[in-house]
Amino acid sequence: MKVCLGGTFYPLHKGHKELLRKAFQVAGLKGSVFIGLTSPAMIKKKGDFASFEKRKHPIVQFLTEENVLQQATIQPLINKFGPTLEGDFDAIVVSPETEPTAQEINQKRMHLGKTALQIIVIPYVLSEDGAPISSSRIRRKEIDENGSMIKQD
Repeated sequence: MKVCLGGTFYPLHKGHKELLRKAFQVAGLKGSVFIGLTSPAMIKKKGDFASFEKRKHPIVQFLTEENVLQQATIQPLINKFGPTLEGDFDAIVVSPETEPTAQEINQKRMHLGKTALQIIVIPYVLSEDGAPISSSRIRRKEIDENGSMIKQD
């Protein structure tokens, strides 16, 4: 199966890792996973984010540890649709936050005469306080990449 997903993945956290694991699980041993990594041009908060290569490196490291790197393609996303409108994909893996974009992708694919993608929504991965793990919470130093609370002095 050909699966796709996308995001900024910065910093790479437990929720991102679950999203990636699910994509490779859906793809299966002989499938492929396209990972769209947000291009610098798409990132609104300049200065807050690392370069494309610096964000790609932890993903490559994680996929190597998971022994699935050979099934992955990681490329920059220049818009929220990436190659999903024209590409040959079977499924898209998203979080509840990005599910509306997946629905929009399917509407556009149908308009183009393409088959709709199977949308696989994984639940939020929760932090120690029961709220979703998010990159913005990590950058604000509320939680770490695993969802543990950071003690404020």
